[in-house]
Amino acid sequence: MKTRWLVFAVLGSGFFCTMAAAADWPQWRGPNRDGNSEEKGLLQEWPKEGPKLLWQVNDIGEGYATPAVVGNRLYLLSSLGLDDEYVQSLNVADGRQAWITHIGKVGNPDQKPPFPMARSTPTVDGDLLYALGSDGDLVCMETAAGNVRWKKNLQSDFGGKPGQWAYSESPLIDGDVLVCTPGGSEATLLALGKKTGKVIWKSAVPGGDEAAYASVTIAEAAGHKQYVQFLQKGVAGVDAKTGKFLWRYDATGPGPANIPTPVAHGDFVYSSCGRSPTGHTGGALVRLKADGDGVAAEEVYFKQGLPNCIGGAMLVGENLYGTTAQGLLCADYATGSVRWQEKCIGIGSLLCADGRLYIHGENGDVALVEATPDGYHEKGRFTPPEQPKHLHGPMEKAWAYPVVADGRLYIRDQGTLWCYDVRQSQSSAPNVIRD
Repeated sequence: MKTRWLVFAVLGSGFFCTMAAAADWPQWRGPNRDGNSEEKGLLQEWPKEGPKLLWQVNDIGEGYATPAVVGNRLYLLSSLGLDDEYVQSLNVADGRQAWITHIGKVGNPDQKPPFPMARSTPTVDGDLLYALGSDGDLVCMETAAGNVRWKKNLQSDFGGKPGQWAYSESPLIDGDVLVCTPGGSEATLLALGKKTGKVIWKSAVPGGDEAAYASVTIAEAAGHKQYVQFLQKGVAGVDAKTGKFLWRYDATGPGPANIPTPVAHGDFVYSSCGRSPTGHTGGALVRLKADGDGVAAEEVYFKQGLPNCIGGAMLVGENLYGTTAQGLLCADYATGSVRWQEKCIGIGSLLCADGRLYIHGENGDVALVEATPDGYHEKGRFTPPEQPKHLHGPMEKAWAYPVVADGRLYIRDQGTLWCYDVRQSQSSAPNVIRD
């Protein structure tokens, strides 16, 4: 009980950076980067066939990236072949392309296993958009027509070292600062002026980790505002103002596939990894404590069987939700005790909106589950039509996270994007399917 009090005594002090209206999904994992949406008035249960399909586009290009959605436009990264990675904007109403801008080539084309293609989510901030290509091309562009304001490359400009599957991070905008993760010993983490691209600080994290595949999140913990990132050897935190290294925790690394974004809340950070040569494939919670002018990470628990898959974990109230190889589970965030576990649709990525979990399974299915610690209560599932063929071998799955914005559910798999109406008051517009 003492541990629970320590965790939830600080839940109200977490830092949130809301950049757009609650109905928008302006960046990776939503308005606050935590997978939670504030939308209300959504369907609490789906019909047997699933929610109404508004439109389907089958030619958006290759990629695992999810869209950012703001107002009447959505923005996402895709690639065609190995020489053309691009940002495109589509109209929310019908999925028609508004503009497209080439930003670079696909990174690490000889990666093993081979999944070379676009994978990060753009970040929309007002009338500007920030995107990171898989080869390290970082761009600031105008949302109106895709015109580039400035461009950097994390490898050539900052000595960046990506992991074997290239860059997958979604840039963080925090006030006037852009934060990203080149990796390597020169600038493991990096802060730039968002309007100019000029360096504010470079943070050389001890160990000089390569960049992994998670995205930076913000924590207000142990008396410091800090940026927390899952690197190739473990989780680390640096001071938000100066980039000064504060702490690291390596029990959930090193791993070849450090993918899930950490769940930071108050003085606590949860991290997990599904593949590790050390056998550490569970989840861990650390408490961050002031230590002189720095920060110490004190392990609260490390447990096997907690959410550790590519689809990430998220906090809803006092409970952690996510998937393992055994399916969807709910665990007590403070103690790691599993409340319930159910096969559901298997491994998947998730978000929460209006009291419901939306899960996009690696098998392509989509499920709606009540977000409650009382037990598993499924409220619908369906399979989007015309599932695309995966071209990079049997290990390739449907990895794109779901998005909910302004009453619409977006599901991507490779070159196909589906848009569903999930409002309680349904639209009567006909379906639009475009090849």
